[in-house]
Amino acid sequence: MAHSLSDARSSATSVPDPNDNENLAEQNIGRSAGLPELVAPQRHLGRWAAAVFVVLMLAWVGYSVYTNPSIDHGAISDFMFSGAILQGLKTTLILALLAGLLSIALGTVIALFRLSGNPVLTAVAQGYVWVFRGTPLLVQILILGNFSLFYPELAIVVPFTDITLVSADTNSILTMFTASVLALGLHDAAYMAEIIRSGIQSVDKGQTEASRALGLPGWVMQTRVVLPQALRVIIPPAGNNFINMLKMTSLVAVIAGGDLLTQAQNLSAANLKTIELLLVASAWYLIVVTVFSVGQMMVEKRLGRGYSRRSSRTAVSLRLRRISK
Repeated sequence: MAHSLSDARSSATSVPDPNDNENLAEQNIGRSAGLPELVAPQRHLGRWAAAVFVVLMLAWVGYSVYTNPSIDHGAISDFMFSGAILQGLKTTLILALLAGLLSIALGTVIALFRLSGNPVLTAVAQGYVWVFRGTPLLVQILILGNFSLFYPELAIVVPFTDITLVSADTNSILTMFTASVLALGLHDAAYMAEIIRSGIQSVDKGQTEASRALGLPGWVMQTRVVLPQALRVIIPPAGNNFINMLKMTSLVAVIAGGDLLTQAQNLSAANLKTIELLLVASAWYLIVVTVFSVGQMMVEKRLGRGYSRRSSRTAVSLRLRRISK
């Protein structure tokens, strides 16, 4: 009688669970993961056909451009490393680096103003971003290039009086190169401010709360705790922004900023090799952008080393939890 009761209890407790089939299927899949697939891979004929079509079209376009009788290939090779082109390339790099440093410094200040609790500083930061992000860069370059029409002289005066301490001619201070740096830097600072602000806001609030609990001053908390952690989020869009600004340096040609495009236009005006010199300038822009893109990729890889491992481990643990349920 005892045996029959225990058998009945065991049979009652061994009722099949509908979830067991799913668990068994997942276990079987996991066990067979190391075995060769028995199912033949699907053939993607459409992908191969599209790839062949695209390659043929690109080859046809390249052949058409290369064999175009209107292009003087000898002129392209002659001007590729000419002194004027290399000087313009040097000016372009200096413009981009100086404007980039100005935009980072000013953008950081504007971002901190935007995040501060002071309503006046917040309003000033919002107004700056609104003005410089809302007007075209070409218009800003033209305004600074013709700034002497607004103020023929730049002077340091006592506010609300006619007392002048120091004055100088505007064109002697605000040269075309200086105007180009200021226009590019001031315009790009509006975008950098938003990039830095989003990076700072991505840092967990517990970091700032812990810093305040330790009695750290505000500037120490931002420079030693928040900003180093925000760099991982700031670097990718900031790098893309710098590469975009590097190409935007070509706009200073409208005020003869001495950049690469300015030199190419000056040479083409003398020898009428317009297309050839534009191709030379495009080739140098492509080379420089490629170099900076590789550098940006290396920096991003270094900054995201620990986070990539952490995210992969988290994904694996979540997958294991889902299978075990």
